[in-house]
Amino acid sequence: MITIVSGTNRPHSNTFKLASYYQRKLVEKGVGAHVLSLADLQANFISADMYGKCSATFKPVQERIIATEKFIFVIPEYNGSFPGILKTFVDACKFPDSFFNKKAALVGLSSGKYGNVRGVDHFTGVCHYVRLNVLPLRIHIPHIFSELNEAGDLYKVDTLRFTNEQIEAFIRF
Repeated sequence: MITIVSGTNRPHSNTFKLASYYQRKLVEKGVGAHVLSLADLQANFISADMYGKCSATFKPVQERIIATEKFIFVIPEYNGSFPGILKTFVDACKFPDSFFNKKAALVGLSSGKYGNVRGVDHFTGVCHYVRLNVLPLRIHIPHIFSELNEAGDLYKVDTLRFTNEQIEAFIRF
């Protein structure tokens, strides 16, 4: 099972649109995947699901994470790195069952010109610590507001080429 993590709790984000795009592309290739949006976490997530506690609301999320074999993390740039809610989410998940020796692909995006290069690098360190095996082909999509059309699809030739290459490599990974 592939879980695509929309790495922000911002509602109606471009991160979620991009995660949904990846899901559609995987399904088109006959690969099942679902999106887990951090925007759907309960409001008291930090106090209810940390330090060994697992609320009834978080339990199905935790079970899905444990059942997942591969992850795609779609990571927006927040203050030159990745969102704190993404790190908190990883911290809340049961260790080592959640991520240990599983596989991940990383996709960075930003409204600026670097596509969250630094944040993806930072999150790669977190992945290595929890023993997630990261696909070497990491994608960085800058100027995300000009990359998605009204239907939420990528349409620029270079971006399509790179994301398709990453998706194909991830399927084989």
